[in-house]
Amino acid sequence: MAAQIQYAEVEVGTELPAASFPVTRATLVQYAGASGDFNPIHWNEKFAKEVGLPDVIAHGMFTMAEAIRVVTDWVGDPGAVVEYGVRFTRPVVVPNDDQGGLIEVTAKVAAKLDDNRVRVDLTAMSAGQKVLGMSRAVVELA
Repeated sequence: MAAQIQYAEVEVGTELPAASFPVTRATLVQYAGASGDFNPIHWNEKFAKEVGLPDVIAHGMFTMAEAIRVVTDWVGDPGAVVEYGVRFTRPVVVPNDDQGGLIEVTAKVAAKLDDNRVRVDLTAMSAGQKVLGMSRAVVELA
């Protein structure tokens, strides 16, 4: 695979297509199985509340992975992401109902760098609150 976006065609301020990612308790159980992270705050409502959380919360790394999908879908090649980092600012709460939670992600090109690379700044929100801070990716374009 190779990046589908041409460096010369991208400007600072270019907005990537936004996306929303639903999160249910079933999603969290599947992620726990794949990641090996069976911390009960991600599936046991009673335990999560006993430790001071409002409810079961999504795994931070799951939230991070869902957010970067906006970038990988845009560029057309996950391998084009050469750096990615975030700060976890608030949890994604996942109620035990038919809807669960929702992670809403927007992103835009914040800087053009050397070597056909751009820095993309992402915003990830859930329930009206920013859940990732300083969410940035460096992407190598064609």
